[in-house]
Amino acid sequence: MTMMTAPPAAANPSERTTLGRYAGVDTHRDTHHVAVVDELGRAVADRQFAATGAGYRQIVDFLRTHGPVLAIGVEGTGSYGAELARVLAAAEMAVIEVMRTNRQHRRLRGKSDPLDAHQAALTVAAGRATVVPKPRDGQVESLRILLAERTSATKARTAVLNQVHALLITADGAVRSDFHRYHGQELMDVLARTRPGPGDDPDQVARASLKRLAARHRVLTEEITVLDDQLEQIARRLNPALLATQGVGPVVAASLLATVGDNPHRIATQAQFAALCGVAPIPASSGKTNRHRLSRGGDRQANRALHRIVLIRMRFREPRTMAYFARRRAEGLADRDIIRCLKRHIVNEVFALLTHPSTEPLPGPSLRRQRQALGIRLTDAAAALGVPYQRLRRLELGTRTDPDLVHRCQYWLDETDHQRLKTA
Repeated sequence: MTMMTAPPAAANPSERTTLGRYAGVDTHRDTHHVAVVDELGRAVADRQFAATGAGYRQIVDFLRTHGPVLAIGVEGTGSYGAELARVLAAAEMAVIEVMRTNRQHRRLRGKSDPLDAHQAALTVAAGRATVVPKPRDGQVESLRILLAERTSATKARTAVLNQVHALLITADGAVRSDFHRYHGQELMDVLARTRPGPGDDPDQVARASLKRLAARHRVLTEEITVLDDQLEQIARRLNPALLATQGVGPVVAASLLATVGDNPHRIATQAQFAALCGVAPIPASSGKTNRHRLSRGGDRQANRALHRIVLIRMRFREPRTMAYFARRRAEGLADRDIIRCLKRHIVNEVFALLTHPSTEPLPGPSLRRQRQALGIRLTDAAAALGVPYQRLRRLELGTRTDPDLVHRCQYWLDETDHQRLKTA
């Protein structure tokens, strides 16, 4: 006779012990709707709160009255839910960023604030959302604000340049001939120094308009210069090794730091950071075809920053970059594909600098002190090493890092010191 054994108690949902709650928040400008579910996804409670300081404190109290909340899914942590995410994190609650409800679910179930909040809670409970939002309360948030201001100033300056060129094309022949030989910043300087005469005829109006546009261009340029200086100061304070990396300037460094936020530990692997920057290849295989396609997602500003690093290294013929180009060209790859591969490799380099910033001082200043102690001029050292003067100068000042050049310079200085001791 076969004996039947009873199933364990944990396998019966009705007899299962409550492990915790999950919450979801649908955020708006004036109100936030909060929904709480149990570990099986069953609705426990939901309520709407005002998007104010008092409302945020009420949300915290509301969640605490429904037992231990394991995680809270918040929509729009970068906009309407930013302050709520900060308040919940300060209350030592686990905050997870969730995307808006997918269209298929909305088509089947409808849409309302309670439904969206409930769906956000279910998303967290099911483990479909795992992204920890940026805290937006540190120095990196200052970089993000400055970058947004710089972007608007740059667009406005570009619009001024386009308007100047368009006006010079359609202006009277005398106006065009006066400024035809000038270009770029020289053109703006010349226009700013002009003194158009009085009158309302098209010639004088065009000259007066060009002068005002040049003055606007100068103001915007000065504003961008101030922003770049401030970006450099903050980036150097946060991660000097990143800013000193070949091809990384203040804007690029600020863009990459803003991408990871003040809590870079939320990005666990290089592959996750590559996907965040939109440089991780996406499988596009089918049948006998085995291929990958370019990722169109991710943070496009971070992708642009990586692309700029590649272009700068190509422009100044950085040895590792040029060697990689030569090897992949021999394999038959096009330059566009090589650049995509380089961006993926640079992600690994940048990821290490962002997640494990070096606390050791850069070697350039120590090399400079050793060279000066030996009485060697910078120009002579650059000639002996076969590198441009400015490249060695930036290395010694600590504004650029170059491991290969550091090794060569250190070896050459040690050998020179050794030879002097032998002949002394």
